[in-house]
Amino acid sequence: MKDKRTLFKPFLVTFGALFLFISVESKAQSEAEKFTAKNIVYLELGGNAGQYAFTYGRVFHQKGKLKLSASAGFSMWYQGSISNTRWLPAIPVELTAFYGKSNHHLELGAGVTSYLDSIIDFDEETFETNDKVVFSGFIPVRIGYRYQKPEGGFFFRVAYTPIIDFPSRTGGNWSFNPYWAGLSFGKSF
Repeated sequence: MKDKRTLFKPFLVTFGALFLFISVESKAQSEAEKFTAKNIVYLELGGNAGQYAFTYGRVFHQKGKLKLSASAGFSMWYQGSISNTRWLPAIPVELTAFYGKSNHHLELGAGVTSYLDSIIDFDEETFETNDKVVFSGFIPVRIGYRYQKPEGGFFFRVAYTPIIDFPSRTGGNWSFNPYWAGLSFGKSF
């Protein structure tokens, strides 16, 4: 009959090798993948675009699971008034930080969306109304989910984006709109 130590050695060697393999494999999976696809083109609905925008973004910094991205978009917003109808430009700009190790990320960010707005100005002396185009804007804040593969491909994000609206040149009050969200989808390369 064999000694108990002799039977135990193959079990111990197999268990040790399996433990070593699992620990090396789990360490490799816990490290964040390096993003090689740093450019993104996408359509944003709502969010920091306000209505919609065609946007270009770029990941400009990576360190472990943390990535920083900047984006700028362009949109034309319909502005109808009593005397005429206009399409006026809007430009959303945003900085975001997203955190995750592979495709799924928590995203936090803020930006500024500047746009031209059409308002009606009332002249109290002549009782005439005039259409004016004024500069306006708002500050969106982003808290959301971002799906982006490190090697590129389909890009998607959804976020809660409350807005701080600052007054146009004609006066007005700062306001806060807590009921706003955004959806983006496109391609990273």
